[in-house]
Amino acid sequence: MSAFLEVKDLKIHFPTEDGLVRSVDGLSFELERGKTLGIVGESGSGKSVTSLGILGLHKGGHAKLTGEIWLDGEELIGASNEHVRQLRGKKMAMIFQDPLSAMHPYYTVGAQIVEAYRIHHDVTKKVAHKHAVDMLGRVGIPEPSRRVDDYPHQFSGGMRQRAMIAMALSCDPELLIADEPTTALDVTVQAQILDLMRDLQREFNSALIIITHDLGVVAELSDDILVMYGGKCIEYGSAEDVFYEPEHPYTWGLLGSMPRLDRERTERLLPIKGTPPSLINVPSGCAFHPRCPYTDRTGGRSSSEVPELLETKGGHLVRCHMSRDERHTLWETEIKPVLETS
Repeated sequence: MSAFLEVKDLKIHFPTEDGLVRSVDGLSFELERGKTLGIVGESGSGKSVTSLGILGLHKGGHAKLTGEIWLDGEELIGASNEHVRQLRGKKMAMIFQDPLSAMHPYYTVGAQIVEAYRIHHDVTKKVAHKHAVDMLGRVGIPEPSRRVDDYPHQFSGGMRQRAMIAMALSCDPELLIADEPTTALDVTVQAQILDLMRDLQREFNSALIIITHDLGVVAELSDDILVMYGGKCIEYGSAEDVFYEPEHPYTWGLLGSMPRLDRERTERLLPIKGTPPSLINVPSGCAFHPRCPYTDRTGGRSSSEVPELLETKGGHLVRCHMSRDERHTLWETEIKPVLETS
């Protein structure tokens, strides 16, 4: 049986005056109903462009899309703009990073949920309004019958994010994509939003993609984790594998630069040296090689040859020129001990 969402060799390129921006460059993954995939990486790695590509929001623009996106047996890249638009909201929906810019400032929150609901359901305004109140109550907004008539700017950051979730869930989508759903929220509100998303996912049995740069967020929710760098997947596996037996030097760097609350920290965070690559001038060979401390172990292949994404054990994929034994030894002897004491 095929997965509910299948992305095969997805490429999303943008022609610009400075050159071709390879935002997503050959990405493949699958997601089942009721499961959560975390996509992590620094800014500019291609995470958000991937999500917009799945939703068909690059269609009709300057982007060049190739590959395949299958949603419940339907191929979306070859589908018409109108058909994909009909699927948005009903079959798939998105929680955007900044609800203040994603929601219309001139309309009440309730009016926007009503509009989203009535596009896909032949109901009266009264029925849709009651549904909007129910949804706001469901996502934990107090006094929903009163707040439904407020404007986005009258909500706090956390409440606005809840309203955005209510709007995204108003038509019971089977695929929900959350792009940095807890950015700029304080940690207690973050935890509430993550708990809410987990509960609602269980209730609707929806497939969930969480896009973030925060490994702590995906640790909380994800079944599988996909690590992106320079538009490509560089590591993919179960949350347990990626957290406790990571094999890519970039993933090691992400773990080292993540604050930990489960142990006493005696050292400073361990940032990844350098900056993410330009997607116009992606480094030759392994895109991570200018920042990687282990390039001397690959006999020059790092700078000249793009590593393949290979399976290292059941379902755990890594894109690295070092051998599995070498990576495993480095993790156990050099990286893990430092992370455990820092």
